[in-house]
Amino acid sequence: MKRLLYKKLIKWKQSIQRKPLLLQGARQVGKTYLLKEFGKNEYASLAYFNFEQEPELESIFNRSLSTSYLIENLSAFSGKLIKPEKTLIFFDEIQSSPRAITSLKYFYESAPEYHIVSAGSLLGVSVGKETSFPVGKVNFYMLYPMNFYEYLESFGQENLISMLENKTDCEPLPDIIHNRLLEYYKFYLYIGGMPEIVQHYVNHRNIVVVRKIQKEILLAYERDFSKYTTKKEAIRISEIWKSIPSQLARENKKFKYSDVSKGGRASRFESSIEWLRKTGLIIPTYNLKIPKLPMMNYADQSKFKIYLLDTGLLGANLDIDSKLITSQSLLFDEFKGAFVENYVAAELTSLGCETLYYWTSKSSAEIDFLIKINNNIFPVEVKSGLSRKGKSLNVYKSKYKPLNVIRISPRNFTKDNNFVNIPLYAASTLFKRNFFESSLFK
Repeated sequence: MKRLLYKKLIKWKQSIQRKPLLLQGARQVGKTYLLKEFGKNEYASLAYFNFEQEPELESIFNRSLSTSYLIENLSAFSGKLIKPEKTLIFFDEIQSSPRAITSLKYFYESAPEYHIVSAGSLLGVSVGKETSFPVGKVNFYMLYPMNFYEYLESFGQENLISMLENKTDCEPLPDIIHNRLLEYYKFYLYIGGMPEIVQHYVNHRNIVVVRKIQKEILLAYERDFSKYTTKKEAIRISEIWKSIPSQLARENKKFKYSDVSKGGRASRFESSIEWLRKTGLIIPTYNLKIPKLPMMNYADQSKFKIYLLDTGLLGANLDIDSKLITSQSLLFDEFKGAFVENYVAAELTSLGCETLYYWTSKSSAEIDFLIKINNNIFPVEVKSGLSRKGKSLNVYKSKYKPLNVIRISPRNFTKDNNFVNIPLYAASTLFKRNFFESSLFK
């Protein structure tokens, strides 16, 4: 399955500033598949090493971190001659070997002619350990579940993608195209972007098995809580994880520690939330007190919402019935619009928004997301229905006078003075230069 990150991997290979690569991301988002395909397609050979499946690999790194020693022994272990620039060395589940993580430093310093990539489901947690992390000696990439464009491509809908990619205005799409995209989008909300699930549905169109695989992935995540943390920490992480769907189902989606456990406080759960963030399982968005740049300087870190990495997994957690796919309004509105907000959070994150922000006023107005484009802050309201009411956008517009206000909803493209409506399926067009330069800055 094609992934947008593949193009970045090509640039990484060609870069004169290339360093060993650490690919982060949650379990089952497709890290192993992507890097194996990259190695098979772009190199003469691939030398693959999995530290979970082959724990005896650890003994090689425990003996010495000399790069010549490692290359010689890794070649013997794999039964392949590892050639500089011709062989891609792939360390998978590298978080299981702190010494292997440390070795990346020495490959960068003394053997840069070897091309090395690594990945790990819990890499975001492991690299925080000062004793094993080679600061400044590696390149970082992050892989997320498939976004909506990648999902469309997996169904062979390149023409629809091209139509959205090349859009330079807010003129409505023909109804037949708009409705077709909404149909794909409804299924995406339920299926989500986990590659195994998408591939299975592409091949078999079995919605029952989709839910079965989603449940299996959720169970794998919960097993990781116990496998990679202490018993007490695993309990706290599990409590937070299980509370997220119900917190999103509220009208006010601000995260409340008291909803995790009676008398819950930040001091008890902060480290657990950070663990979930580092593993890529959650997407936090922080309250912005004043919409100014840099936004991080004006954020209230004590007020935040938490979304899941994937709408399909959110639906599985909430046991959403698949019959809702057949009704646009029911699926979009279910659980106070939690799905559409979670979808937009995931889309923005996959497009490179490392930290997300929202805004509230004392008069109960709320803007779901604030995004920065060309050093301008734009308010983005997400609507699950077709209502044209925009109290929150009007409050924000009156107070801060933005260039444009943006709504993401099931409606078609429209622009009325400084009001821009983007269809839900086209959220990523906001970051397409040809679109935002013509639609947001003119």
